[in-house]
Amino acid sequence: MEASVDRRKQPQAPTAVNGIANGVASAAEEEEEEEEEEKLRLKLRANENHKPESYEDLQMQLEFSPLLFSSLEQYLPFNMLHVSRELKLQYMRHILLRYSPEGERARVKRHKEYRQKIILNYQPLHRELYTMHEANFFVPSFLKAIAENTEESFRSIMAEPSPGIYTFEMLQPRFCELLLSEVENFERWVHEKKYRIMRPNTMNRYGAVLDDFGFETMLEKLMEGFICPISRVFFPEVGGSTLDSHHGFVVEYGVNRDVELGFHVDDSEVTLNVCLGKQFSGGALFFRGVRCDEHVHSESQPEEIIDYSHVPGHAVLHRGRHRHGARATTSGQRVNLLLWCRSSVFRELKKYQKDFSKWCGECQREKKERQRLAVGATKQELFKRLQKPTS
Repeated sequence: MEASVDRRKQPQAPTAVNGIANGVASAAEEEEEEEEEEKLRLKLRANENHKPESYEDLQMQLEFSPLLFSSLEQYLPFNMLHVSRELKLQYMRHILLRYSPEGERARVKRHKEYRQKIILNYQPLHRELYTMHEANFFVPSFLKAIAENTEESFRSIMAEPSPGIYTFEMLQPRFCELLLSEVENFERWVHEKKYRIMRPNTMNRYGAVLDDFGFETMLEKLMEGFICPISRVFFPEVGGSTLDSHHGFVVEYGVNRDVELGFHVDDSEVTLNVCLGKQFSGGALFFRGVRCDEHVHSESQPEEIIDYSHVPGHAVLHRGRHRHGARATTSGQRVNLLLWCRSSVFRELKKYQKDFSKWCGECQREKKERQRLAVGATKQELFKRLQKPTS
């Protein structure tokens, strides 16, 4: 691979004096490059016994999340697992660049520069929030369940009002108060400095991206240390065991804010949604079943319809493809912390899959219907054979 990369960096000497010979050589070189690119592949199954290296110290130099490289490393070919970190990084980077459009990389670069400008100039109000202090952030019951790290311990603190929707007490009231205060302080500062504030997504007109003003590392640790253990157990079929990047933000609902949120799916594999407060009425979440891209607009079944009322400090954990929305907040103000957890491995493998019946409700129903029809046809054929007179 190093030889291939070096060859691409070196200027190519002309192979003949006429354009035809040069054209033939150029075509041959392009074909060679394509062959080299084809060799850059990941394995379909993870090397679960391999402990990936950390790339955190390279965060400022990388175009992609350090967690992404750690996650992909387990899918490297066997002969790449024990080479130097630099070679592994180079190998994975070439693969990622193949699938990341240049325009998208340019957008990410501009956003990174915007983020660095904010972080360099903004003075946090509560610096203790920017580093993970689990004893100060989480309620004891949640910490105990994470420490035991079993399905039984997780279920002991959870309610499951509908399949795939898990609710539990998570954040301490003091943490919620401080985070609300920090967000308000950041919004005032942005307004005073006349900076442009990046909104969380295309649907919310109010709120802020927490990663943009210093929370990226803390939220990575939240995902890696506290959400991944749970999602490995409850959402393995949608990449819950390979989460490697996130989008963290707060949304605001109420008077002079967003009132409600339309029916949608999240750009995530697993979504954490925690109510921070304040005093409010209304604003319930409504869920309408998990769907793949093909069936995202299909009808909901009665058993898939559920409403959930927010409680400050309490979390809702669900698949990103679980269709949902938020009803109108009729009074007061409601602020929620959201963490969209993503798996690049799952997204890549999903491109080659056609059957999503493990998690899409409509795919499951179609599969059951096909099986029912097949069994019916088989029974009918057997019945016809039994009705024929025997010789």
